[in-house]
Amino acid sequence: MKRYIFEKEGRVRGRILERHEIESENGYTNSPTMRSTRSPKMKDESKTKIGFNNMRHVDRMMRQAISENVFPGAVLLVSQKNSILFFEAYGHANLFSGQAMTRETIFDLASLTKPLATALAVMLLVQRGKINLEQSLGSLLPEFKDSDKSSIELKHLLYHNAGFPDYRPYYRALSEIPPKKRQEALLGYLRDEPLLHGIGERILYSDLGFMVLCRVIEKVSGHRLDCFVTHEIYKPLALDNLFFLPLDAKIPAAAYAATEKCPWRKVVLEGRVHDENAHVMGGVGGHAGLFGSAQNVHFLLTDLLYTFHGYASSRLFQQDLVRTFLRRLPDTDKALGFDTPSLTASSSGRHFSNNSVGHLGFAGTSFWMDLEREIIVILFTNRIHPTRANEGIKAFRPQLHDAVMEPLI
Repeated sequence: MKRYIFEKEGRVRGRILERHEIESENGYTNSPTMRSTRSPKMKDESKTKIGFNNMRHVDRMMRQAISENVFPGAVLLVSQKNSILFFEAYGHANLFSGQAMTRETIFDLASLTKPLATALAVMLLVQRGKINLEQSLGSLLPEFKDSDKSSIELKHLLYHNAGFPDYRPYYRALSEIPPKKRQEALLGYLRDEPLLHGIGERILYSDLGFMVLCRVIEKVSGHRLDCFVTHEIYKPLALDNLFFLPLDAKIPAAAYAATEKCPWRKVVLEGRVHDENAHVMGGVGGHAGLFGSAQNVHFLLTDLLYTFHGYASSRLFQQDLVRTFLRRLPDTDKALGFDTPSLTASSSGRHFSNNSVGHLGFAGTSFWMDLEREIIVILFTNRIHPTRANEGIKAFRPQLHDAVMEPLI
């Protein structure tokens, strides 16, 4: 499998090396996709009286959440149409060092990897005619050809209705296997994992399905997932602060939000993926491993939103495909790789329209995007710092979303 060469020094760049710096074995030279094609700039009204006054109650809620230890620190970004209405940082990125949270802090995005990396990689490969959503695993991966999972289609994995269980601690066994043999071993575990229900019969949110998608993307593209999405998606959009952090690479100097004092690794994690299954696979997974800032995630979501509506955008993705991926599967709370508001007790609160998409990350990150009202709310916290036992965000998150939405609708 080909690997791109990354620069990993100085400030966070996450950029591909320039043409003269790229080794020829890389397989990429000065292709057109390496050009930055940013969407129109948004107006930042977060510091104006109008912008802040509308969110004064939200600001009080965030400060109260810090004081009540709902999370040590957070960044909240709210936009509507072409304006950023609120963008503030609160509390600490690291309680032990005393490092303050800033608007530029880099977060472990955890399961936001699913929509913002894996699903978008699938979308791009579909757009290029390399795969289609009805294609079966048996036709794509030889390891699954003669298994009970051969007829699982890519759309089943994206909708979380392939029949896989939600989670398995594969890292315990994988950590005892030499790193070079772990991918083969993981595929064996996934192939042999008993399905909990029939293919396409019911929704069960699953990390395992996105582990399989990671292998599909790498097999079809010929490149590791992190390399593919960086070169083909993040680089063209000039998103310097959206990247994976492979364990075999030096951690770029940056302000990272600390996560858990990991009971397995016996260290406070900062700039290293929290998810154990992603960790043993070198820090890169289809279900977890992506890091990023609120601002870069907002830009990526804005580009999808603009494309969805046919506004001026990067045109990286085709409008019909974006609309397909962001369309709710009837009678479920799932789109292709994205969540939609659940019918009861949604983390998005009560006011996001049914035509909304979002996702949560275990480490305390989330985004919700109302496609009708063109509202984006990004709440990044380090709620598992220093322990995952802190679950106060579950009650706080929908209350915050309600407070954000009420002055906007």
